[in-house]
Amino acid sequence: MEMALPSRKTRLVGDESLENWEHVGSGGFGDVYTARHKNWGFDVAIKIPRTDVGYKEATLMETVACEFVLRVLGIYQGCTPFSGSMQHGIVMAFMRRGSVESLLKKLSDPPPWPLAFRLAHQLAAGMNFLYVKKLVHQNLKPSNVLLAENLDARLADFGLSRVSTSALTSSSEQTGETGCTYKYMPPEAFDGSYKPGRAFDIYSYGILLWAIVTGEEPYPGRTPVVPLRIPLGDRPDCKDLDQVKGKVEGLKELVGLMERCWLRIPTRGLKFTMRKDLVIQRSLKKLRKCSQSTRRIFMMRSLKS
Repeated sequence: MEMALPSRKTRLVGDESLENWEHVGSGGFGDVYTARHKNWGFDVAIKIPRTDVGYKEATLMETVACEFVLRVLGIYQGCTPFSGSMQHGIVMAFMRRGSVESLLKKLSDPPPWPLAFRLAHQLAAGMNFLYVKKLVHQNLKPSNVLLAENLDARLADFGLSRVSTSALTSSSEQTGETGCTYKYMPPEAFDGSYKPGRAFDIYSYGILLWAIVTGEEPYPGRTPVVPLRIPLGDRPDCKDLDQVKGKVEGLKELVGLMERCWLRIPTRGLKFTMRKDLVIQRSLKKLRKCSQSTRRIFMMRSLKS
């Protein structure tokens, strides 16, 4: 695979710097390995993409250095122990705690409320930072939210990110398929002519919030018909949350936020999208206050345990 040269500020990492390789996962994007960096003295993750879209991911992630976005440490160039040819990849911080997806599977239940609120706030902060950079993540889902040692969230997988269509000047830059799992895609995205904008991530964020606070995958047992039902207005069931939201501080506001995020919106152009963004921004301010309160509760419980 031929790839563009790295930027001057990108740190190159070669085989001479890495040892103790392990293969930890694979998917449509490519393969992920862990290895020990001899000079840095800690383990790193190396993502070997199957296309040059993955290389674009590294370029994007360099521009969005943020506390809640997975950090790019360099670009790998070399021949892994698992291949016989020269390869290129992205060197990133290794998240030993896995992802929100793996956490929910291990718990088999929703995470503790303080943690759920903390993740909700950190994801909102990370996405707000992306918006400042005029970026659309376009692939928000539990497996793309990695967890640091203290279970803080790190947004990952920008391989399918696109510059927001509202900020583009070149029509050629607006093309490209979406790779977001369809359960997290907004209804308008099922239209073949749809061009992803910020409303795409807002919708996905709402579905992701539901998955975090319930500990479940949306639309269980309805996989074949989900792509048909979402454009008709189907959304995850909030009945169980409605029964407990009066007993958990801040949950009412959180449920209200996720429901506003996944409102079924018609195609009404940029003005409607901008108006919706303003509504969400006001909601996120409330969410931050709510998450700060639950984070204090989380810290108090930690000190008592």
